[in-house]
Amino acid sequence: MNLPLGTRQDDVAIGHSVKRKEDPKLLRGEGRYSDDIRLPGQAYAVMVRSQHAHGTILSIDTEEARSMPGVLGIYTGKDLEAAGFGGLKCLVSIPSRDGGGIKQTPRPALAMDKVRYLGDPVAFVVAETPAQARDAAESVYVDIDSLPAVTDAKAALEVGAPVLYDEVPGNLALDFQYGDSAKVEAAFASAAHVVRMDMANTRVVVNAMEPRSALAEYDADAGKWTLHAGSQGAFPLRNQIARDILKVEPEKLRILTGNVGGSFGMKAAAYPEYPCVLYAARELGRPVKWTADRSESFLSDQHGRDHQVTAALALDKEGRFLALKIDVAANLGAYISSVGPLPGSMNIVKNSVSLYKFPLIEVNSRCVLTNTTPIGAYRGAGRPESNYFVERLIDTAAAEMGLDKLALRRLNHIQPDEMPYQAASGNSYDSGEFTALMDKALEVSDWQGFAARKAESEKRGKLRGIGIGDYLEVTAPPAKEMGGIRFEADGGVTIITGTMDYGQGHATPFAQVLAQKLGIPFEKIGLLQGDSDQLIAGGGTGGSKSLMASGAAILEAADKVIEKGREIAAAALEAAPADIEFADGRFTIAGTDRSVSIMELSGRLQRKEIPLGGAPDSLDVSHIYDAAPSAFPNGCHVAEVEIDPETGVVEVVKYTAINDFGTVVNPMLVEGQVHGGVAQGLGQILMETTIYDEGGQLLNGSFMDYAMPRADNMPDIVQAYHSVPATTNPLGAKGCGEAGCAGSMPSIMNAIVDALSPYGIRHIDMPATPFRVWQAIQAAKAA
Repeated sequence: MNLPLGTRQDDVAIGHSVKRKEDPKLLRGEGRYSDDIRLPGQAYAVMVRSQHAHGTILSIDTEEARSMPGVLGIYTGKDLEAAGFGGLKCLVSIPSRDGGGIKQTPRPALAMDKVRYLGDPVAFVVAETPAQARDAAESVYVDIDSLPAVTDAKAALEVGAPVLYDEVPGNLALDFQYGDSAKVEAAFASAAHVVRMDMANTRVVVNAMEPRSALAEYDADAGKWTLHAGSQGAFPLRNQIARDILKVEPEKLRILTGNVGGSFGMKAAAYPEYPCVLYAARELGRPVKWTADRSESFLSDQHGRDHQVTAALALDKEGRFLALKIDVAANLGAYISSVGPLPGSMNIVKNSVSLYKFPLIEVNSRCVLTNTTPIGAYRGAGRPESNYFVERLIDTAAAEMGLDKLALRRLNHIQPDEMPYQAASGNSYDSGEFTALMDKALEVSDWQGFAARKAESEKRGKLRGIGIGDYLEVTAPPAKEMGGIRFEADGGVTIITGTMDYGQGHATPFAQVLAQKLGIPFEKIGLLQGDSDQLIAGGGTGGSKSLMASGAAILEAADKVIEKGREIAAAALEAAPADIEFADGRFTIAGTDRSVSIMELSGRLQRKEIPLGGAPDSLDVSHIYDAAPSAFPNGCHVAEVEIDPETGVVEVVKYTAINDFGTVVNPMLVEGQVHGGVAQGLGQILMETTIYDEGGQLLNGSFMDYAMPRADNMPDIVQAYHSVPATTNPLGAKGCGEAGCAGSMPSIMNAIVDALSPYGIRHIDMPATPFRVWQAIQAAKAA
């Protein structure tokens, strides 16, 4: 992007809204996504998937398919096994109640003994054209002896339920417990009031704009693969596939990720299709490509959420929180994905404490295997739902005790003078002004004027409700991250990072950080990401940590550029390095007007015009930033809804979001991130859910049947900040990518229940579809 004439460096400084660098190219249709890549001689793969949710594989007949036009190869799990390929597995370590850990579910890329969910891949066909591959895949006959299926987590735990794995009795993959049960029990026993609620956190299909695609090629001379695939980070994906599946040194695999059309956690890990195309590329000696269609994505992409929860809150007679207890039945699906158990166990612990003074917390989580698509991370991965459970408990407790729900929150807020605050979750909060932030949200949303708006709605025959959603998130702890800065021969400067932009717009805020630090013209700064061969470290993007990780890496790398620059500038200016000062993009001999800009210095280096002596011959830096602690973004969202009692239709008519994201580098990008998160939270609360029948068939596996939020479902969103910089990273950033979900889910549902409260309704489960809301109203009237 060329900046408008007259733009000053100050206009792109941290805190300014700067348009995204990549947007002009993307809006012109010039992006390069995985399916856009065409290599000479490439062939096409199509997966053969199980049409049964559970069953024993008796045989796979490929004879007819092999003789069809254009078919180059048909492969099964035995072929990959014979080649020494490993399987996919869970990558997180979580302790179980008995002192053990997660019961791993071995998963070859292609099922060999049993199929365990609808769409489980059992073979794949490679042909000259996509149509030929599809035709042949339909002719592969897989003889499966069907078995009973179970799709509900609690039902899978019952005696006599179908068992997915002999080595996982009762389908219980992880029995997780956190907290002092005896102390929590005593707190509940002494409480003046206890509120208990059963709540659902529905399963959702991720539905990224760009379906998954993978293109593999193999260099026989070098013994090296290249995989073009959408990802959330080329470096961690390379390490996972090389180590666990190909069983080669990481340098024998290159991951290339171009533009990515959304992920929300889903594209972070390896999938069965990736080893399949890697294997075929080596076998056939030509590139092999696979691309999912939308219906295939519904079945094969990891789903999100799916928790059944019983939550309880103990309070004293004034309303002070004494203890929180959450029991979770977390559906993992048929296989444990790379982070599958995390959202329903440890992340519930970290985030359910939120911004309140809970002296005690207990979380019991049973992570369960079922005959459904595997569950993975989905925007927030345990954070939005944790805040949802707690905020619903608080509203219900206030109603049952006859307390003001705002006063109840204020009473229990952690106060600024209590920072750093050691939470019952084990986290140490470093900063936050939670009551002041909530008060700002109430002011901006005109909470006091709600009664008049409600009366006006009633004149039109509508129920109106208002809901509040306080939230606090614990971001993913940043892993080691690369901060590379490279001065190019054409006068540009390239930032090299291991995080990955899949819609967030990293190029712009990263350039703002570097421009402010080094005084480099903003328009000359580019971003290199998504090429594992260019990286020396990288944790990828996820958990709202990218700016904290890459931002800190860029700052530290910039300091190293300045150190090297002092020596080079000293040689250029014929001075001692100790006499060289750096400010506003220039190296200056202290006490004089003799100086050289960093860009001029780079150009003179490129042209070899500086007698370096012992000075470095380059300003380039390749740096690794060590991991920093998590940060704690927080906020308060206020939603207002109108409900038509005759139809049950819910409309979100007013929405206010006040957030504390610490240092905000680019407010415009942050506002966009909040918009997206609110949309996804709204979608889950009002309409999104998956429906399986008793045989494990997904009944709403297309956009014809699966409801997604559209533009006309979204309200105007008023946003503002109450920023308290984090002390856990050099930028003071707290992360913003998933906050929209965390604030919208509780605030919208609390508003719905508030609107329905005249009928005596205290809770309704998501999704609050028109039929479900109408049913609740009719049931309340009948009662």
